[in-house]
Amino acid sequence: MNLPEQFKNNMRELLGDEVEAYVASLEEERSYGIRVNTLRSPVEKFSGLVGGIVALDGNIPWCKEGFYYKDGQPGRHPYYHAGLYYIQEPSAMFPGATIDCRPGDYVLDICAAPGGKSTQAACGLGGEGLLVSNDISEERTKALVKNIEMAGVRNALITNETPENLAQNFPEFFDKIIVDAPCSGEGMFRKDEQAVKSWESFKSDKCREMQDGILEQVDKMLKKGGLLVYSTCTFAPLENEKTIEAFINIHPEYKVQEIYRPSGIMPGRPEFCENPENGYGLEKAARLFPHKIRGEGHFTVLLKKGEAEVSENAPLVRYNENGEEYVPHNNKKEKRKKREEIYLKRSYKLLNDVPDTLKVFFKKNMNCEPWKGSYFLMGTNLYYLPVVPPNIDRLKVARAGVFMGSVEYADFKPSHPFAMASGQGDFRLEVRLSPEGNDINNYLKGETMIANDSWRIFEGGNEIPFEEFSSATGADAKRFSGLCAVLAGDFVVGMGQLNGMSMKNMYPKGWRRFT
Repeated sequence: MNLPEQFKNNMRELLGDEVEAYVASLEEERSYGIRVNTLRSPVEKFSGLVGGIVALDGNIPWCKEGFYYKDGQPGRHPYYHAGLYYIQEPSAMFPGATIDCRPGDYVLDICAAPGGKSTQAACGLGGEGLLVSNDISEERTKALVKNIEMAGVRNALITNETPENLAQNFPEFFDKIIVDAPCSGEGMFRKDEQAVKSWESFKSDKCREMQDGILEQVDKMLKKGGLLVYSTCTFAPLENEKTIEAFINIHPEYKVQEIYRPSGIMPGRPEFCENPENGYGLEKAARLFPHKIRGEGHFTVLLKKGEAEVSENAPLVRYNENGEEYVPHNNKKEKRKKREEIYLKRSYKLLNDVPDTLKVFFKKNMNCEPWKGSYFLMGTNLYYLPVVPPNIDRLKVARAGVFMGSVEYADFKPSHPFAMASGQGDFRLEVRLSPEGNDINNYLKGETMIANDSWRIFEGGNEIPFEEFSSATGADAKRFSGLCAVLAGDFVVGMGQLNGMSMKNMYPKGWRRFT
């Protein structure tokens, strides 16, 4: 690999005698990673499910849901389209594991595309609390939306905004914030040779300006006592230790926290700060080098903001461990009045209950009750979040929770994201296709399907013998007709419309495979 001379000089200063080992590692085959979507499957069942898809090559030490793999094409398997796993560079899993999102947290991933850290955070949340996933690039936000929808995340609000605009809507709102900052990409040289070519035109000083600006806005959105994880995929101290040093100089209430560093992960380097005598405990940070671990280059630091306290400026609607509305003082009527006044100004219509059209749809087509939480309308589109949605006025919102479908002429038309946020057994009718067969691939291509005896048909959670399904007439034929979920094995990939032995394909055109 033809490395820029200036970069090699920088690495000699950083690594000393280890620089040759580092340069040699760039010529070695890199490691590949896959992370279980625990919203779909527990980790302990994962290896049995994907053993025939890829050759798993051990657990990733810093991420209990992560596995190395060697052979195979996991992005082409139907399980990928069912959101069973996310393909992610192993080192990129470290920041998400460090922030350790828990059910009920309110989390912001401010530079989220294409969605690796957001889907990792969503798994930690387990469907409780709120995840705001943002990216400033409109094009990259499209990939973010697809990955979050494919993972079946129910509690994500996806925005395409600047940090400044977000800060206006979310003052001291979040418990945890992920900043995977734009950087010079030095840690990705082995993975992406284009990063080597662009290094000289996208230098650290340009990136540092963006990083400083993002952190300044992030501070406005993090609650007292909240946690901030800052990470880059670069080695440059200017974008790592020096960035955090400058931030703490301005915001001394932040303290560097201890984080778990498995064998091979190096500590931060406070001696590279502008004032090394301060240091701010940056030896507690983590540096990942490709000659030390099975992964690419990364820097990660965890910060805590002051001490936790209840503020009068806290979010208006939060929930306690029992799912009840949390009010920071006893004047509940006043708080409810303020909340209602804000809703009147918002760009969506919050519904007091599950809309009647959705109740009718669930009674006819589903094998479960309507989801508990908040339903709201934007035009004729119905959305869902498990919590009361925050103020999204004036923000560019790419997806406001789960897009359930459209409500027109007193009818509810379900969407693909609604199907992906559902699970096995949720639909009254299910067609389960073998994840290894041709039928599932034909479905993912958008083809009309003709039933055969390899299909497994379920009604109300009970399997219907194929002979009974294929020979049904009259009332039975009507019973086996209608909207159905389509599954790859045990995992939903979309919907179809059964009519006798034929199934109309409802897989969205923008998601379809062509080979």
